[in-house]
Amino acid sequence: MDKPKKIIILNILDILNRYTDCEHKLSQKEIQNILKNEYDMKVERKAIRRNLMTLYDCGYPIEFETKKREVLNKETGEYEDNSIYYDFYIEHEFDDTELRLLIDSIVFSSHIPQGDKKRLIGKLEGLSNKYFTSRMKHVATAKSKASSTNNIFYTLEILDEAISKGEQVVFHYDEYGTDKKLHHRINSAGEPREYLINPYQIAATNGRYYLVCNYDKYDQVSNYRLDRISDIRRVEGSKAKPITTLPGMEKGLDLTKHMSEHISMFTKEPVWVKFRAQKYNLNDIIDFFGTDVRFVEETEDTVTVSVKISEKDMELWALQFATQVTVLEPQSLAEKCKENIKIAMQRYEEI
Repeated sequence: MDKPKKIIILNILDILNRYTDCEHKLSQKEIQNILKNEYDMKVERKAIRRNLMTLYDCGYPIEFETKKREVLNKETGEYEDNSIYYDFYIEHEFDDTELRLLIDSIVFSSHIPQGDKKRLIGKLEGLSNKYFTSRMKHVATAKSKASSTNNIFYTLEILDEAISKGEQVVFHYDEYGTDKKLHHRINSAGEPREYLINPYQIAATNGRYYLVCNYDKYDQVSNYRLDRISDIRRVEGSKAKPITTLPGMEKGLDLTKHMSEHISMFTKEPVWVKFRAQKYNLNDIIDFFGTDVRFVEETEDTVTVSVKISEKDMELWALQFATQVTVLEPQSLAEKCKENIKIAMQRYEEI
């Protein structure tokens, strides 16, 4: 049975999407051959040109070359100007570099389960042509550490709606057990603990999504990982506590500042920290703290750094670089770091 002529234009559009870009162009003859071989449609060149021009007139981003030639009009016996159209291609909404950036963000994400990664990458590949897809076969995705138990996309949807409507949400917060599975945190009665939350913002950092919010029982900003949130629901008709009512948040949330001062998204208030490090650690310092650090003293081999940061962030980072970094201020943090090193030494002495 002959295919309806109305679908010719759809098939031509599909061919342009699958086979063309600015480096891969098709003539009308090549489009005619693809229609015949892959779509089982015999279409005259005039019909192909007519459908291409219809797509162009309808606003599709189709590009092509033209050149003039003189053609003999058999009726008048005179030569007339005629245009030849060739090298057709479509400008895709995303170029290959943009698609690679989007795909890389999925590949390196630690909160998207492996199955979802493959599905999303497949959808992004479909936004380009077969040449891009073939190149992506050489890109391997590291196995995701994310649990497939929690639907992070559903959590994002609920939070987005609650934030837009200024509503509270309730959820369970999960932790891993030795069975390598997530379990709800429990309360003093041994029951799953419910969190009544005033949500303000979703932040992406360290390859994960975090909810910046207020746990309704307290008057401080908290951060929760979305991949640990489960059984979330909006409290319809509720009114979320305005963030401007929280101490220190009278001017609202400066998300960039909040994230720079809470690199690992620990919730305690940031403090000014001073530490001394070896100069060969400058790359490590900038990578972790960013360029907002202040270099206050410098010798031939060392540099003293001042930065506003969560104490917990600094404590863990100083422990990681314990042989090269010395925390100087505040004194309480310096003492905490010394205590951490003593505990670590004691544990190794027991081996």
